[in-house]
Amino acid sequence: MKSRARPSFAVTTLILAAFGLAALPGGAQAADPLTEPTTAPEPASAEEVVAAMEPGWNLGNTLDATGDDETSWGNPRVEQELFAAIKSEGFNSVRIPVTWSQHQGAAPDYAIDADHLARVQEVVDMALAEDLYVLINIHHDSWQWVMNLPTQHDEVLARYTATWDQLAETFADAPDEVLFESINEPFFEGSSGDAQNAELLHELNATFHEIVRGSGGGNVDRVLVLPTLHTASEQPRLDELAATFAELNDPNLAATVHYYGFWPFSVNIAGYTHFDDETRADLEGMFERVDQTFVSQGIPVILGEFGLLGFDQHTGTVQQGEKLKFFEAFGAEAREHGVTTMLWDNGQHLDRTGLDWQDPALFRQIAASWTGRSGTASSDQVFVARGSDPAPATLTLNPNGTTLTAVTQDGAPLVEGTDYTLSGDQLTLTADLLAELTASQEHGVNAQLTLEFSAGAPWDVRVLTYEAPTLEAASGTTDELVIPAAFLGDQLATMEAVYAEGGNAGPQDWTSYKEFGYTFDPDYEAGTIALTAEFFAGVRDGATVELTFHFWSGSTVNYTLTTSGSQVTGSPA
Repeated sequence: MKSRARPSFAVTTLILAAFGLAALPGGAQAADPLTEPTTAPEPASAEEVVAAMEPGWNLGNTLDATGDDETSWGNPRVEQELFAAIKSEGFNSVRIPVTWSQHQGAAPDYAIDADHLARVQEVVDMALAEDLYVLINIHHDSWQWVMNLPTQHDEVLARYTATWDQLAETFADAPDEVLFESINEPFFEGSSGDAQNAELLHELNATFHEIVRGSGGGNVDRVLVLPTLHTASEQPRLDELAATFAELNDPNLAATVHYYGFWPFSVNIAGYTHFDDETRADLEGMFERVDQTFVSQGIPVILGEFGLLGFDQHTGTVQQGEKLKFFEAFGAEAREHGVTTMLWDNGQHLDRTGLDWQDPALFRQIAASWTGRSGTASSDQVFVARGSDPAPATLTLNPNGTTLTAVTQDGAPLVEGTDYTLSGDQLTLTADLLAELTASQEHGVNAQLTLEFSAGAPWDVRVLTYEAPTLEAASGTTDELVIPAAFLGDQLATMEAVYAEGGNAGPQDWTSYKEFGYTFDPDYEAGTIALTAEFFAGVRDGATVELTFHFWSGSTVNYTLTTSGSQVTGSPA
């Protein structure tokens, strides 16, 4: 990687111009004519560049925002300190998504607003100054106008061409740590099907490649990143992109896909509340396909966005321990298959004001996965019924190649044989320990234990005292029904909805288990469960709906809804 002890490429160009000189390709400066010429080092290969970018982070919902400026989607204006924080946390690259639509003029020039382009340059320079690789792209334009390529072919292609002409010229002398991505999550409306979609995406990627390579400077051998259709990882989509790589025959290309997990688990629908075998198989299958199609063929892969789709609602959509298991396994697969990963963060992970992680345990697990495996357990929760004599509680360990070295509470080790026993992968917390930990009988978390392993992140286990939750009668409208709830130390896992006369109620009626956060949303501090307008949009007028709320302790609560026009009433069954 080049030293950052130099002016930005934009500033360098201006300085040289003042002396009647020109910037050289790749941001180099003219050699002193009195010195002996030296041989320039060979540029790093695409595989080396992409490997050096691991791990990566996304500056989401900022320069890609479709409002007036980068703060319009709720994030603060980008400052140098943000990239310094990202680098200090161990990231080596940043993907800077950019939406250009609202900053472009009309045909035929489609000129990009100079102030906006200068701001993008400034943000890129900030990241480069922190020794970060940078990936920039055309982002939400994909669903604003690029998707019309089948029905407005010449107009869309002209605008796409004009956009990349301007970007290629602007960044021609950027250092080779700056990469270009042709288009984010491409798709097309009005096409005849998969075959035409493949042809159109090939046309876009080939056009992008031709523009950038023909623009000179550092763009001649800059690493360019090409997506699959939808940035999906299904084999037909990978094969389509592989055909484009074969035709372009350029060693400085990389492929990109996105991955947000096995969909039912990722959004918590259809009862997929656990990181189960099916969810794991989906994860492993994705990495195996991109490895066999690209990595093993010498084509590097950037997984440009990853996370869980439920994070778009809030990070509690998937239960904490199940979430951590997913990210631990994800990191292990990425390392095994040599794929560079870039965490999608639209502000829900790193607080961009305080510059700290909103879920430190999640980031701890992600960071640990960059270098090795971490031990986990079958759960991170032990529920003890209030007022009862606790029974021993057994957790199944998943050491992932590590060994359990200690069980601690507030840093103090517990005593094996007295507080817990370990038999193979079965860790049992004794009844006496649980009685001691829950002596206060307060609802909710009474204690947190930490399982420490020989490597990787520790595994936290919360010991909770609970009673069966209760719900109260409520009335409202189909815009929203807020049900008063006494959670009593328990936590909601999922909700079922069926009609009293039979059949599944609510949207996505192929399952009785509704989508967490989208159709129902618990608020533990307020003591409520909200049923959303999206839920009622899928409920028949005048129907009686039977709800079953499933809680992590194993408790269930039944509730009955009756609708009449826009009015809704509900009561415990």
